[in-house]
Amino acid sequence: MSSDHHDHRRGLAALLPARRRDGHAAAHPHGTRPCCDVGGRRVQADGMPRIVFIGNPNVGKSSLFNAILGAKARVMNAPGTTVLLEEGVYGHDGARWDLIDTPGTYSLLPLSPDEEVAAKAVTGLDGDGGPDLIVTVVDATNISRALYFLATVLELGRPTVVALTMNDLAARQGARIDPAQLSRALDGVPVVEVDGRTGAGAGALMDAVGAHLSGTPLPHGLTRVDVDDVDLRAWVEGGADARFDWAAGVLARLDMHARDRVTVSDRIDRVLLNPVFGVIAFLLLMLGVFEATTTLAGPAQDWIDGTVRGWLVAGVDRLFALAGPGALDGWFHSLVVDGLVDGVVTIGTFIPPMGIMFILLSLLEDSGYLARAAFVMDRAMRCMGLDGRAFLPIVIGFGCNLPALAATRTLPDSRQRVLVGMLVPFSSCTARLSVYLVLAYAFFRGQAGLVVFMMYVCSIVLILLVGVLLRRVRFTDVRPAPFAMSLPPYQVPRLVTLVRSVLMRLWGFVRGASTIIISMLVVMWLLQAIPAGAAAGSFAKVDDVHDSVYGVVADRVAPVFAPAGFDDWHASAALMTGFVAKEVVVASMAQSYSIDTGDEDEQQQGEGSLGAAMRASFDESSGGHGRAAAIAFMLFTLAYTPCLATVAELRRQYSTRIAMQSVGLGLVVAYILAVVAFQTLRWVL
Repeated sequence: MSSDHHDHRRGLAALLPARRRDGHAAAHPHGTRPCCDVGGRRVQADGMPRIVFIGNPNVGKSSLFNAILGAKARVMNAPGTTVLLEEGVYGHDGARWDLIDTPGTYSLLPLSPDEEVAAKAVTGLDGDGGPDLIVTVVDATNISRALYFLATVLELGRPTVVALTMNDLAARQGARIDPAQLSRALDGVPVVEVDGRTGAGAGALMDAVGAHLSGTPLPHGLTRVDVDDVDLRAWVEGGADARFDWAAGVLARLDMHARDRVTVSDRIDRVLLNPVFGVIAFLLLMLGVFEATTTLAGPAQDWIDGTVRGWLVAGVDRLFALAGPGALDGWFHSLVVDGLVDGVVTIGTFIPPMGIMFILLSLLEDSGYLARAAFVMDRAMRCMGLDGRAFLPIVIGFGCNLPALAATRTLPDSRQRVLVGMLVPFSSCTARLSVYLVLAYAFFRGQAGLVVFMMYVCSIVLILLVGVLLRRVRFTDVRPAPFAMSLPPYQVPRLVTLVRSVLMRLWGFVRGASTIIISMLVVMWLLQAIPAGAAAGSFAKVDDVHDSVYGVVADRVAPVFAPAGFDDWHASAALMTGFVAKEVVVASMAQSYSIDTGDEDEQQQGEGSLGAAMRASFDESSGGHGRAAAIAFMLFTLAYTPCLATVAELRRQYSTRIAMQSVGLGLVVAYILAVVAFQTLRWVL
């Protein structure tokens, strides 16, 4: 063997990510149920060939997949898991194929549920007999590592087509790969150059898929394996040396001699990956993301909540006016305006922050920075068994919990996504700020700023404590592991791909969250529209909300909060309304006290009749310890069930069970925190 060959082999070993070899891949928790069922059917049930896309993380695989399918792609969960897959039907020359995009993985020997789903889909261990063809996405800027992974895929003996991405970036580094030359080096395995950001080459790739569905040659130096008859670990680990040698031989045939190149990405990383400047840059960037989400979305939200609501209500009024003058005062009109229209407007107000957050996340991810941010914040997150990527959703949660949940999709491991998703509601979003301001100014005028600041400190401490608790009780399988991740080159995101991705994500949210939000708002309307003691189906005008079923329920709930110092129906009614949206807690309190909110700034500062009424009722319910009760109420608001839209997003992304567990956890933590705070502080304040 030549010295160049040995050099290539050593270079390959250095480029491969470190992986644990002490332990066994976890068995699938739900048996052998096919990982790619969609809506209860197997994707091959109608005879369509199944094409599986696989590749390392950050190689542009999902961008390519979405460029091929566009809006026809849909997100699904692998059955029995929280692992997200994309699936869609592609038509080609009269034929129809099922395309499936798997999570990024460095090996077919899985170390996480995501990698397990990807490995089962490509090996055929998912119970569906395996794919009819595998599209292996290869990063031209990391060709050495990609070739080793490609070797394991080729050894499966299934028809395979190679999609070569980021070749333009490799060209800038002086290492462009000729697809035809690479195909010859692979002994005839088809190679197609593509660009997932623009969709260039996607048509040629699918042409190659159609031409090679019947089979592709197995390159010399590799041995076909039957995964049904061998131990997966023994195969992957036992053949490592042979794959190293084969990959080194391919590199030699490409005449790509190993050499160090200082690229633009390397120069930028000297600053952004610095232990000091990197953290500062990350925090400043997150501050910008936070400000953009809250500041830029504000005017659009106000426009939707005011102008669009006015248009919709005016349109409804015109329609009802056609039925006669009395129709505007009927219960059905109230249901449409206060139930359905409110639901539509509520969903609409979440679209601006969600859209801005999706845009910013796509920019960070497509530019290559998101991977760097994970490395920078990795050490800080290890106490909870997470890596640095988990820090981004938590920070975003301080702006709004809803886009923060969307940001958890950047995490590669499904168990980590669920853990972080259950922590996000403890991030004190800006909607809670209005509650803090009202109570802080009403009870602590001289120290209001300090009180509000301490609420955010409590939020951070709460996230850490709950995270450690969940990891030890509910997520015992989530442990800190050696963090190895490919750092893609920096690149300029493409506008068309970014807009398509944002629109698809927004539509997924609207489609998934609208039903539960509108349904719950209609239920709230019913509770407030039915007078207490009314006959079944009776709807009458309720002048005082305390006289409605809503007020009666609030009265029944209030004694539960006696240990926390706010055993008062006004407080419990506000918390019930806050389940729908924390923004309406203050307005609900004003409504329950029959007080016109008047000047919004004045009320948020605890001045006027609302502040006085709150001080009087909290002092009465707490036995003269109103300040302690106010802090307990703020802590309960901080920790309890997030807004309805967040619950709907939890259900959409994970499952109903996870959403209910998150709601229950928030209620328990909030109650314990409020009771402990009041019982302690009443002796001090």
